Amino acid sequence: MGHKNPFASIRRIVQLRPEIFKLKPGLYGLVSMRGELEARGHVAETKRNADSAEIQKSNHSYYQGLLLVLGKMKGFGCWAPNQDRNKRFLDVPLESLRTVQTIPSFSYEHLVKRSETIDVIWFNQRKMPDSFFEVEHSTDIQNSLLKFNDLQDFNSRMIVVANAQRKPEFEKKLRYASFQHIEKRVKFLPYDWLVKEYEHTIEASQQETRL
Repeated sequence: MGHKNPFASIRRIVQLRPEIFKLKPGLYGLVSMRGELEARGHVAETKRNADSAEIQKSNHSYYQGLLLVLGKMKGFGCWAPNQDRNKRFLDVPLESLRTVQTIPSFSYEHLVKRSETIDVIWFNQRKMPDSFFEVEHSTDIQNSLLKFNDLQDFNSRMIVVANAQRKPEFEKKLRYASFQHIEKRVKFLPYDWLVKEYEHTIEASQQETRL
């Protein structure tokens, strides 16, 4: 049996209605509220301002927040670094979205300390890292690969989250000889795909069983 996709319908509506404008993937606002939204730091991303410090900062915490909310919906314990805890996902501090406030001592101290700098970690029920996520909006992707390289002995997914346009850069640097042991393990997740996975997970959690 077929079923309607509410998120597809919503996307069509917000893309066509003139009173609604796009802030970033998965986030929209009312034109009449643009001034108030900008005063609160919610500035629409455009080609002209994409490289600005303001957009870079808001994008990084926005996608961190999506990963934290998504991980919680999937049943994982979710961690973001202490240095990021006061950064905001929309109007909510990342600290309030973390379900893990103290990182588990899952290995040797130096490895745990290294993992504390990962942008988002999903922990399984045994308090072991299931997935490491690094959000790379404008900084050097090589820095994330160095972190993953140091943590390669864990049976964890390693994912770089970034704009789809940065995938060639990601692939080029992943082929460096220094990363040969993790080349086939590290994956690239475009922002748009993350938003779609977020929407799909919400929809699945609300949908009744259908045959």
